[in-house]
Amino acid sequence: MKLLSPAQTRALDQATSKAQGITSLELMERAATTLLDWLLTTLQPTYTTPIHLFCGPGNNGGDGLALARLLHEAGYVAHVWLLPAERYSADFTANRHQLPDGISCQELDTARLPDLPAGAVVVDALFGAGLNRPLTGLAAAVVAYLNAAAAFTVAVDIPSGLFADAAQEPDSAVVQAQYTVSFELPKLAFLLPQNAGFVGEWHILPIGLEPVVIHKTAVDNYYVDAAFLQGRLPARPKFSHKGTFGHALLLAGSRGKVGAAVLAASACLRGGVGLLTVRVPEVGYFILQTTVPEAMCLTDPAPDFLTELPDLQPYAAVGMGPGLGQAEASREVLRQLLHKAKVPLVLDADALNLLGANRDLLDLLPPDTLLTPHPKEFERLTGEPARDDYHRLEQLRAFTRQRRCYCVLKGAYTVLATPDGIIYFNSTGNPGMATGGSGDVLTGLLLALRADKRLSPLNAALLGLYAHGRAGDLAARETGEAGLVAGDLVRFIGPALQELMASPHRL
Repeated sequence: MKLLSPAQTRALDQATSKAQGITSLELMERAATTLLDWLLTTLQPTYTTPIHLFCGPGNNGGDGLALARLLHEAGYVAHVWLLPAERYSADFTANRHQLPDGISCQELDTARLPDLPAGAVVVDALFGAGLNRPLTGLAAAVVAYLNAAAAFTVAVDIPSGLFADAAQEPDSAVVQAQYTVSFELPKLAFLLPQNAGFVGEWHILPIGLEPVVIHKTAVDNYYVDAAFLQGRLPARPKFSHKGTFGHALLLAGSRGKVGAAVLAASACLRGGVGLLTVRVPEVGYFILQTTVPEAMCLTDPAPDFLTELPDLQPYAAVGMGPGLGQAEASREVLRQLLHKAKVPLVLDADALNLLGANRDLLDLLPPDTLLTPHPKEFERLTGEPARDDYHRLEQLRAFTRQRRCYCVLKGAYTVLATPDGIIYFNSTGNPGMATGGSGDVLTGLLLALRADKRLSPLNAALLGLYAHGRAGDLAARETGEAGLVAGDLVRFIGPALQELMASPHRL
């Protein structure tokens, strides 16, 4: 799914009205009808539940007014509270005129704010995604009042006061919603950690916006779901053999951290690699041979950490980092790898820490290298802390353009940035995956997909991120989120990839 800017969303609404021969008011009615169905199905209010709709002067307020009328017609108790303004949108005015006499409709002022008891439902339709300045005056006071109330809040389109694609000023007035319900496509703001306390649980409702226009609209941010990945993972040919899917080399492990090598190796094998060789220090030989018998094991001459780079000629892709440690000799192995590698690289964990501590090595990154940092590791790579989540995205975009690499920023809605500056947010995964070793599993899976020459660098990265999160979701059904460990992810990589695999008989 594409993440559109507010201006692009307005243009899409207008194009939909023109293409489908409907007015903007009719499109608003469609949105309000869909919103009514969602509200009644999800919240299941009784006919005596007080529902308070706070409506601003623009089209977001128009959505709220249309919803109030539909609620009243369905037999529910709707109270409308209007934010006074010098000007109102045409669709707001039209919907206000359509309100039946049975609906309580009053203007807000600081001396007259409604009682909002626990059990009441608040619909926030004050301001939508077009807002571009902080709320002040009465609007800010109303937001503060809503946030202090015990009622259950649903934001329409976006929580009032929250910018759709820009950072907030500190201490800005923003509605803290339990649910945010938007239409057709998500907003960038929904996907950033700093906004979680405002957005709550978000839902996207389809309202039939024109798909051809969406397809033609150019964006630089995407939200990746299963439909987005359809057809990107080819079926495995009937007469394929282990050489078909590549021979990968994994450089990993040090004394006390061989488990990271085991997890990455196991994930690589479950990710469908044809052959896997793992290079570990001598201390890891017995562990690897007994826990991952499907992998070949090369031992380094040193007992505790890697000191030598093996011949790279046999390999289709190389991964380095899980459990590696940061010994000086291992740094030199990384330097040699960056100099000599002619195949795709996947760098994680201590390989990234070595890059951050030795920034001259960044100049050696081969094009299309895939890096997988968490936010702190990424900060070490850039040498500059991010001011906020929006700034971090711009840092990420600039970094991948400058270094001609792919970079995965791990977390909720794990982000992939590409050498052309496009950013993809992953839709799968859960908080149970915030556990030691989860990143090692991701590295192994990505290594397997990068070794498959049938996949482009972009498709390998997108499929790996989605399947990693999906494996976590499948595992959590069995273990619960609290009981999830990284080894559980490995067991579900195969089923997650199978869900994405194209049918060999599809026309």
